Amino acid sequence: MTNPFEDPDGKYLVLVNDERQYSLWPSFVDVPAGWTIALPENTRQACLAHIEEHWTDMRPASLVAAMDGETAAAGS
Repeated sequence: MTNPFEDPDGKYLVLVNDERQYSLWPSFVDVPAGWTIALPENTRQACLAHIEEHWTDMRPASLVAAMDGETAAAGS
C-alpha cells in the first residue's frame, strides 16, 4: 500500500490549526481535533499550491506574537 499523504492521484484537504500551521490531509481521513479545513477537497497539487501561497511564515502564531511583543517592548 502506498502512503496516502503522497498519492499524486488522491484527493486532499488543507488543514490549519490555531498556531496557523498548515497540513496536507487525505480527504478520506477524519480531520483531527484542533484542526479546521482551510481548503476543501481538491487535488494534491492544488492543495500544495494553497499551502505555499498562504503559509509564508513557518513560525507558530504564538512565537510570532511573543516576538512581536519583544520587538514592541524593545522599541519603547
